[in-house]
Amino acid sequence: MRRFPSGEIKEFKVFKKLNTLAKIQDFVNKIPINFEVGKRTCWSPLTVLNNKEAHCMEGALLAAAVLWHNGESPLLVNLRTTDDDYGHVLSVFKRRSKWGAITKTNHAVLRYRDPVYASVRELAMSYFNEYFLDSGKKTMRSYSAPFDLSKYGGDWLVSKKNLWKIFDDFMESKHFKILDKKMIRELRSADPIEIKSGKLTEWKR
Repeated sequence: MRRFPSGEIKEFKVFKKLNTLAKIQDFVNKIPINFEVGKRTCWSPLTVLNNKEAHCMEGALLAAAVLWHNGESPLLVNLRTTDDDYGHVLSVFKRRSKWGAITKTNHAVLRYRDPVYASVRELAMSYFNEYFLDSGKKTMRSYSAPFDLSKYGGDWLVSKKNLWKIFDDFMESKHFKILDKKMIRELRSADPIEIKSGKLTEWKR
């Protein structure tokens, strides 16, 4: 793993204070949601801090940057869904050989995971039953291998341009299917109370 790039970026000074997983997740939670009004974005951590908004990919990039600054690998995992739903991005980490995740979401579900999962698959599957449409249809279909951002050097941390190259590489990286056709046919729909709770949001458009 490459070292976090040295340099005086005043906006990054806060990273030093974010020295626990809980502090990182709390920091990411407090950033309002980027609703991408008018155009799609994939902002760098520096742009997120300046604009004070982030969606799930941007929040994961920011969390990965903080983890990297504090001596850990900046790793992302993608949760891929059916075409009628939206995927989700996790910033993943390990503690005592167990996996956990920091996330950015506007909903009551798909949130932080404590490092209690024995594998990335176990961690990813902890989100399976939280992934459903208003119809109750469960939509998660695959997850990616951990994607190491350190291979891109440090430019992505401070770029003023959208990080579409990283996004595309990440989306095209190795993913693992979790269901076959028979399993999909036998899925039980989410309960009405689950669907109702899934509509809770933290930030209003």
